[in-house]
This record gives sequence, structure tokens and C-alpha cells, in this order.
Amino acid sequence: MNNKFHIIPAIDIIGGKCVRLTKGDYNNMTLYNEHPLEVALMFEDAGITKLHLVDLDGAKAKKIINYKVLETLATKTHLQIDFGGGIQSDEDINIAFECGAQQITGGSVAVKNKDLFSSWLSKYSAEKIILGADVISHKIAIHGWQNTSDIDLDDFISEYLKIGIKYTISTDVSKDGMLTGPSFEMYSDMKQKFPSLCIIASGGVSNIEDVIKLSELNIYGVVIGKALYEGKIKIGDISSINKYL
Repeated sequence: MNNKFHIIPAIDIIGGKCVRLTKGDYNNMTLYNEHPLEVALMFEDAGITKLHLVDLDGAKAKKIINYKVLETLATKTHLQIDFGGGIQSDEDINIAFECGAQQITGGSVAVKNKDLFSSWLSKYSAEKIILGADVISHKIAIHGWQNTSDIDLDDFISEYLKIGIKYTISTDVSKDGMLTGPSFEMYSDMKQKFPSLCIIASGGVSNIEDVIKLSELNIYGVVIGKALYEGKIKIGDISSINKYL
């Protein structure tokens, strides 16, 4: 098994509050906590070190909106925050890093403005920039999954590997929020095709067994959202999970 497998909780933000969508549908939203800091502190108290923070308002607006939430979580916890959603300009990425993000995830900008995204890789390094490669029927989805491009997942990753990308977070949108299990075959295929890539799975995790099975694919880690909020995986169980990995 992969001894460096990372379990990364997600906090998705709309209107400054912690929410979850189903399949990226903004009309199918569940509010979990009005105070994201409370959630982040619970994660930290459970021994978690990494956090995937998503500005869903930003993803829709195509610019950062909830940077104050990022700043609060970064200053009041020790979590290593990967921030995404709406980062499509130099101004956006500067705000994200100034507000305390350790890494940023760029998806739509990597599709729409390859030169800009590539310049961020050069300026900030591949350790700081994560490629968002979310898919609907194996085609890259953008703008908070509101639109689907005609770009194939494999072609997209291949292109960015050539210019030095190291990390990618990839969600099968059809699985997101469904608690029906991740796209194991997709991640296995990605790992076989791109063995040097640090692949972070996202979407569909429903129980501890899913997490362990993903770790056996020798990928970098997994983002968990709804399974935690719905109690399918207990926050306190994550340290126990790590013993099996």
C-alpha cells in the first residue's frame, strides 16, 4: 500500500457557509454549518493536517469571492489549505496566497488560459499549483461544473505533464455527492498512464473501505466531503484509517 496516502477533508463554501452540492448542482445544496471555522477546527482536533477549500461562489462567478473564509481558516488553524474555485487571474492567485493558501487548484483557467496557468507553474512551482481535472463522461468540466469542454481527460493531463505539473485533483462529477463509491477504474487507469503524477481522487467516497481501496491504487490521496458530513465516515475515525494505510 501507499504509505504516503493523504486523506483530505473538503469544505465547500457558498455565502461564507459550509455546504455540499450533489453532482455540482447549485440547486441541490445542503447547508452543513454556517461557520466553516468550526468545521476546520474539528478536522484539526482529529489530527488532520490538510484541507481542500472550495469557493463555489467563486467558481460560478469566475473570480475569488470567499477569500475571507480562506484567511480566517489559514490564520486560526494550522491546516495546510489547498484553495480552489474562481482562480482565473494573477489578482485571484495573489489573493489566495496572501490569504494563506498553501496550494491552489486551477481547473477552468487551465482550460481557458493555458499560458496564464503555465506562468503560475513557473512563478510559484509545481508544489504550489494543482491541476483541477474534473470530468463529465471523461471530458473536462469547467466553471463549477456548469459547462463541459470537448477536452479529453488523458489529453488534458498529458499536455500539462509536459510543462511540469505534479499534482492533480480529479473528480468524476457523476459520482460527486452520491455516496456510491469513487471511480476506481478511472483512477487506476490514470495511475497506469501517468505513474509520476500525484493523483488526488475526489467524489463518491461512502465508507472507510472506499478509502482503503483507493490507497491500494498507489495514488497520492483522496478528498472526502459528504461522507464526513453525513457521518458515513466519522471524523475521529480518520486517524484509525491511517493505521491501515
